[in-house]
Amino acid sequence: MANRSADKKPRPGRLRIVAGNWRSRLLEIEDAPGLRPTPERIRETLFNWLAPQLADARCLDLFAGSGALGLEALSRGAASCVFVENSARVVVALRKNIAALNAGGADVREIDAIEYLKDVDDVEFDVVFLDPPFATDLYADLCRLLVERSLLAESARIYIEEGRSTPATVLPEGWQILRTRNAGNVRYSLVSSGNKA
Repeated sequence: MANRSADKKPRPGRLRIVAGNWRSRLLEIEDAPGLRPTPERIRETLFNWLAPQLADARCLDLFAGSGALGLEALSRGAASCVFVENSARVVVALRKNIAALNAGGADVREIDAIEYLKDVDDVEFDVVFLDPPFATDLYADLCRLLVERSLLAESARIYIEEGRSTPATVLPEGWQILRTRNAGNVRYSLVSSGNKA
């Protein structure tokens, strides 16, 4: 039977949680330059891929923006999520959405993503969302820092969203692409850090 709710499109400026505890909740999206929330269809596919890893997972949402990925993860059973976003204006909106959901386990950091990875200590993430602006060339540095700073748990999963027309990110040694798809101008992939498949 078709999921009719999956075909509903929220009005511009709003984001719909696809599934979990906050299923169908609509959240406000700040109208900020460059803010590009991951589309609902992509999130639905991604979180179907991630389902076995999400229970009690520790997540990191770099370039969090609207918080679409991290909030979806928390809705579906992740234990915690650190949202990293350097725009003060976007952070205000993100914190409002977290408060509206009463989202326990959400930790917002107003800081540049690279600086956060350089500074953070004593934490390992089970799931990492890498979704920087497509025009930037940060993917290799982000992946390198995740490895160098020992920020990935065993069997960690890394989601990479990038422009379809750009060369695929060169992954660190041992990382493996588990799934990849294209949607419009987006290429999105789920990657294993290679510790244990």
